Amino acid sequence: MANRRAVVTGASSGIGEAAVRALRAAGWDVVGVARRAARLEALDAEIGSQSYAADLTSEADVAALAAHLEDTGPVHALVHIAGGARGTQRVENGDPDDWRWMFEVNVLSAQLVTAALLPLLRRAAEVDGHADTVYVTSTAAQTAYPGGAGYNAAKAGEAMLVHALRLELNGEPIRVVEVAPGMVQTEEFSLNRLGGDRSAAEKVYDGVDQPLTAGDVADVIAYALNAPGHVNLDLVTMRPVAQSAQHLLARGPLRPHTIEG
Repeated sequence: MANRRAVVTGASSGIGEAAVRALRAAGWDVVGVARRAARLEALDAEIGSQSYAADLTSEADVAALAAHLEDTGPVHALVHIAGGARGTQRVENGDPDDWRWMFEVNVLSAQLVTAALLPLLRRAAEVDGHADTVYVTSTAAQTAYPGGAGYNAAKAGEAMLVHALRLELNGEPIRVVEVAPGMVQTEEFSLNRLGGDRSAAEKVYDGVDQPLTAGDVADVIAYALNAPGHVNLDLVTMRPVAQSAQHLLARGPLRPHTIEG
């Protein structure tokens, strides 16, 4: 029996790249999708994935991606990780261009790629019993915080897309999984959000005892896809132990407290 094939978006760095690696290690064929072709090609050469360079906010690029996938084999899973944040402004001084960009890369991209690949997923499910969709959102979709409104709104929009899709696909053997991470330390997320200010980006994680890594999130994605086909992980919320809630983050070593009578 041929390997199952997954399409992973946002595959040129961070959680997307880690997901490509995790799925390849689990025996999947993987097509990594992102805009940066050179990074994708380097990953292909290292681990045997395949890649396709595309801007997932472009209808033409997404249509071309779907045509390429149809020509090259079945699609058993869509793992949509592409997205991002820009800025930490308050509502009253938010940059409309940043908000527009966040909506396009987090919500519009999810709608375009899902709509384009659903026919391929249905075809694979008919042959192999089931197909999968996995979306990486964020705990920012669940809880607002000052300076996060644009990203909160974009990720909440993506999460609502996922929730609606699960209802719309009721009765079909297609799983719809949402993974919502809290603080994940990656090479680019905070750096991009803070306009390339590396010092400011490093301070986000300063003193935090073991933030999540991209590999941690990728492990959950791989588990969801490799679980028996009748098991759907509707929503997995994951945080580092140091982050008890969106607003409650411990800095410094984690250690048991002594209770004195």
